[in-house]
Amino acid sequence: MDDSPEDIAKGVAAIGRMDAVPTLLQVLCEITGMRFAVVARVTADTWTACAVQDDLHLGVTPGSRLAVDPTLCFESRASRAPIVVEHASVDPRCHTHHVPMLYHLESYVSVPIILANGRYFGNLCALDTRPAKVTEPRIVSTFNRFAALIASQLNRQMLQEQEHTALLDERATSELREQFIAILGHDLRTPLQAVYASGDMLVRKLTDPALLTLASRIKTNVRRMSALIDDVLDFARGRLGGGIGIELTEVESINLGLTTVVQEIQDAQPECKIISNIQVNRSVRCDLGRLQQVASNLLVNALTHGLPHSPVRITAQADEHDLVVEVWNAGEPIPPESLDRIFEPFWRHSVSASRNGLGLGLHICSQIVRAHEGSISVKSTREHGTLFTARLPLGTLQKIRTCVAVEAHTSTACI
Repeated sequence: MDDSPEDIAKGVAAIGRMDAVPTLLQVLCEITGMRFAVVARVTADTWTACAVQDDLHLGVTPGSRLAVDPTLCFESRASRAPIVVEHASVDPRCHTHHVPMLYHLESYVSVPIILANGRYFGNLCALDTRPAKVTEPRIVSTFNRFAALIASQLNRQMLQEQEHTALLDERATSELREQFIAILGHDLRTPLQAVYASGDMLVRKLTDPALLTLASRIKTNVRRMSALIDDVLDFARGRLGGGIGIELTEVESINLGLTTVVQEIQDAQPECKIISNIQVNRSVRCDLGRLQQVASNLLVNALTHGLPHSPVRITAQADEHDLVVEVWNAGEPIPPESLDRIFEPFWRHSVSASRNGLGLGLHICSQIVRAHEGSISVKSTREHGTLFTARLPLGTLQKIRTCVAVEAHTSTACI
């Protein structure tokens, strides 16, 4: 609350939404005998009625502002304490006060309304041109409790408004996220596909070696751009959409899937040497496309940051509990202080001059492995090189096989 005109209008509206307030004002008039009660929004220089019980016919309605300066409510606001007057014309404290004299007031009660955050909202007031017995403890206590009840309702409304605003912000963020992903997934890919197709046609039609080199370079750079888009798209889905999604299926030929990745990278970089030892002797329940992405990212990382002209090695095998994929390269080790950050997005660990990519590849690997409920780690020393190890648990598949075996012998479903 900032006491601006907009804030004052919100306060009037908030009190107006409270169905109990008119009843509270009627009760105060009945127990005190006074004929006017009001909830007022009071700032340092304004007094605005929010809800009114007016049997004195003063003409005050919700939204009305007093032109006098200042009212007794300003004094209550300053002291944050109730002001209670039974007979103003003979009360030594206020018999000369301009407000009672202007309105011919004799009895007056003003109790501050303080919100939970300590902010002052306004006052709960009652007044009359006749004297009234209002200094009794039960009367003052009732005013205080009613003021506290109004403050409680205001606090609840403020909390609901904050939650509503947060919900609207979340919806807006969600829409922006979907638009962002749509642009990455479609609007940027479409022109890239056209450029790649054009480059491919040029490669097949041209005979000039220099032009062929240019056409091949176009295709290579389009593939790089496409890979960057894939990385950013996965990052957006993972970070903004709650994690990278996977579709688990039972894959009988993991060896073929991983060998295909190795061959594709080898074909794209014929000058590099990749040593592979892929021997998985069982089917694996996983998302094959995502697993291939992990292997590809780890291999590209090893080729990019490893010792130039030195081979990299990939191995894959299944032990009793996990599918284990390892990628090794020689070269400068990752500094020990950097190992904990190696899987962070947009962070590159290379100690070489290479700065290819956005620094998302290893982060995406970690997210894919996590989606499989697995783990990924790295060890790096000058003597033994750098070794990334991804472990994907096989327990889900083992449980399924156990259930099938039990059903075959007992005809009982496994839960």
